[in-house]
Amino acid sequence: METLNPTIPSEKPRKPDWLRVKLPIGEEYLKVRGIVSKHKLHTICESGNCPNMGECWGAGTATFMILGNICTRSCGFCAVATGKPKPADWDEPKRVANSVKLMGVKHCVITSVDRDDLKDGGSIIWAETIKAIREISPETKFECLIPDFAGKWENLQRIIDVKPDIVSHNIETVRRLTAQVRIQAKYDRSLEVLKRLKDAGVRTKSGLMVGLGETEEEVLETIDDLARVNCDVMTIGQYLQPTPKHLPVARFVHPDEFARWKDIALAKGFRYVESGALVRSSYHAEKHVF
Repeated sequence: METLNPTIPSEKPRKPDWLRVKLPIGEEYLKVRGIVSKHKLHTICESGNCPNMGECWGAGTATFMILGNICTRSCGFCAVATGKPKPADWDEPKRVANSVKLMGVKHCVITSVDRDDLKDGGSIIWAETIKAIREISPETKFECLIPDFAGKWENLQRIIDVKPDIVSHNIETVRRLTAQVRIQAKYDRSLEVLKRLKDAGVRTKSGLMVGLGETEEEVLETIDDLARVNCDVMTIGQYLQPTPKHLPVARFVHPDEFARWKDIALAKGFRYVESGALVRSSYHAEKHVF
C-alpha cells in the first residue's frame, strides 16, 4: 500500500464500480425521514453524508445524533459542521426516546458531536437519553457511539454507569495519521477510552477508515492495538471525501483486502468484524449486540 500524506494527493483516484450506492427510496425511507423532520432530530446519516442512508432508513432504522449538529472539533474527514454549538437542549433525551418508540425499532444507535465547550462534555444529556429510551422503549437494544470526552474520565463514567448494551468509540485512522485526520484527538487516548470501558465490563466496538494513505503494516498495527484493549467489535471501511474541502482519498481499497483484514481481525479474537468499502461504524449495528 502506497504511503501518502493525506493532505497532498498525488493524483485523484477514480471511484471504482464496487462503490456504487443505491439512491434512498421506498415507503420505510420516507416514513423515517418524516419522523426525523417532524421531531426536529439530528441524524449522523444526514449530517455525515452516510452512503448507507438509503439502505438503513429503508429498513426503518437510523442513527440519532444528540447534542446538536455543530461540532467543536474540525476533523479532516468529517462532514458534520464545525463551529460554536447552540446550548444543550434538555428536552432532547425525551424527544429522542419518543421517536425511537414511534419508529418501533428493536435496535438503535445514538451518537453525538463533540461538545468540548461543555464542562461535562455532554455526558449528562448522554446519560439522560439512555435512561429515557430505557423508560419509554424498554424492549429496544441500543449502541452508544461516543466521543472521547477530552480524556475527562468522570464524564466517561456517566456512560458506564447507565450500562448501554454496547459502547463504540472510533479509532478512525492509524497512529501516524491521527494528528492530520483527527486534529484534536489522540490515538492513545482513544485506546484508553476503550480500555476503561472494557475494564468496567462494557461491550466495546471501534471503527477504522482506510484509503487515507496508511500502510498495510499500520492497518495491522491498529488491529493489534484494538485487540490489545480487548475490543469486541471492529468495523473497517473506505474513506470517502465528503466535500472538496476535506482530506482527499489516497486510494480506493479493493474488496479482497477488506476480506483479508476481516479474517485477520477475527483471528485476533474480535467477536464480530464488519469490513468492506461501504461499511460505516453503525452499519449492521443490530448484529453487534450479542
